[in-house]
Amino acid sequence: MRPTLYGSRHAVSAGHYLASAAGHAILEAGGNAVDAGVCAGIALAVLHADEVNFAGVAPIMIRTAEGRIVTIAGLGHWPARFPAKLFMEKHGGEMPFGLLRTVVPAAPDAWITALRDFGTLSFGDVVSASIRYAKEGFSVFKMFADEVAIHEEDYRRWPSSERVFLPEGRPPRVGERFVQTDLGNLLQFMADQERSALSRGRTAGLEAARSAFYGGEVAQRIVKFHRELGGYLGEDDLLNFRSSYEPPIATRWRNQTLYTCGPWCQGPMLAQTLTMLEKAGLEGLEHNSVPYVHLITEVFKATFSDREHHYGDPRHVEVDLERLFSDEHMQRRLAAIDRARAMPGMPPGLYGDSAEYVVSHELPPHPGDTSYVCAIDRWGNAFSATPSDATWRGPVIPGLGIVISTRGSQSKPNPLHPAGVGPGRRPRLTPNPAISLGDDGGIMPFGAPEGDSQVQGMLQVFLNYFHFGMEVQEAIDSPRFVTYSFPGSFAPYVYHPGLLALEGRFPGPTISTLEGMGHRIRLLPEYSRRVASVEAIHYEPATGFLKAGADPRQPAYAIVS
Repeated sequence: MRPTLYGSRHAVSAGHYLASAAGHAILEAGGNAVDAGVCAGIALAVLHADEVNFAGVAPIMIRTAEGRIVTIAGLGHWPARFPAKLFMEKHGGEMPFGLLRTVVPAAPDAWITALRDFGTLSFGDVVSASIRYAKEGFSVFKMFADEVAIHEEDYRRWPSSERVFLPEGRPPRVGERFVQTDLGNLLQFMADQERSALSRGRTAGLEAARSAFYGGEVAQRIVKFHRELGGYLGEDDLLNFRSSYEPPIATRWRNQTLYTCGPWCQGPMLAQTLTMLEKAGLEGLEHNSVPYVHLITEVFKATFSDREHHYGDPRHVEVDLERLFSDEHMQRRLAAIDRARAMPGMPPGLYGDSAEYVVSHELPPHPGDTSYVCAIDRWGNAFSATPSDATWRGPVIPGLGIVISTRGSQSKPNPLHPAGVGPGRRPRLTPNPAISLGDDGGIMPFGAPEGDSQVQGMLQVFLNYFHFGMEVQEAIDSPRFVTYSFPGSFAPYVYHPGLLALEGRFPGPTISTLEGMGHRIRLLPEYSRRVASVEAIHYEPATGFLKAGADPRQPAYAIVS
């Protein structure tokens, strides 16, 4: 649908074209990839306001010009006063919609941490485009209009949300101007606080911007509003929060080293699935052929089982990745796969599976959250981030224009589950930015939105590019498929055993053959965001070119120079 874009100096690719334009302007002005990535990432919280929230989550991965890989979790924890057994004892083991799902907002601190430690510009510099997009507004695009319309009743739950997202008493329409004055004022306030402290140095200025959010009047208003609605967030939760640096997971695949985030998110699944497919043997399998689709689907059922039964916050549960990544475990998983017949569901975990799941055979609702941004500069820095948090899952704080992260929806109500709730514990995230480094010096940051489809879309694009040799944009455009044969990550965690969804461009014989093998087939539109929307940039040392692509499944665009 689009060409791969080639450049020699720098590139950015983001989930909305105005975010890419803002990031590219930073690169053109002399900023580095971190400056540009933070700029575009915050802009996505304005432009994708239905599914990315400035007070949400923002996991970040950075490759420095010196070759170091660092990961900033950008994920908040349950409030210190949150009763671990609340959902089990008061809500019948279910997680009610709304404010009780609140975790500490991590994104503002994560952006500022990345900027402080690896950027070169001020918060005011990188946030100026977002302030403009918020105060002046932007043109409503179809995906935004559709999502707000789908969740109209959710926004109507709270008058403060209704005022922002239904400004005319109805969902905004395509082509109308969408303005977020309160959010723009909040960002401006943070930039103003930084400016007043810049005489003490850049770091002091960034700390002042951070404190403007996590302390003082803003924090007090957040906490007061939450307490009035029965929430547990305290001022100390905000004041004491700092985004942590977490060790990346490094996995060798042929001449690449793939870096993913840790088991506090689903990132290790990408590496585990890729390794299992290599052990199973990809050679000789035609792209998107029946054997190829079947094998990837069955391997994903196994790795989704490992995620369900074992992944969680490593600070609170032991996640034995060494065992999950062991040859013995992977071979056992592969031996259970029938190349001619679909597994009816996912296999059990290492210690069995006694859980009862809510089961459905229909397509799950569209998760409606998350976006993505990546950037590479002329010095060799690379940035990869997956900001998230839908604004329809919780109330807008009056006068601030933000929803405090409801990412608790990805924790399990039972505190005994590896990803269970508990004070100080973090939910198990779906957002998982990645970077792959080639032995030849190549660099590829890539990632995607779309909940449980993220790793599936990312893996298919990775194989399209590095295994099948497609161009970057062709690898992104190519038809994709996703399995839902596992408990979903979002409450109420519905399990869709055997369900396999394919984009409508798959040929009829492929679809009917897969169905005959036992897959429960559901057809999607020819281009569907349900299979994730992948953005990627690859620096190719042999030519010195940056090759960038962006997914047409959302209004994402890449810009290179």
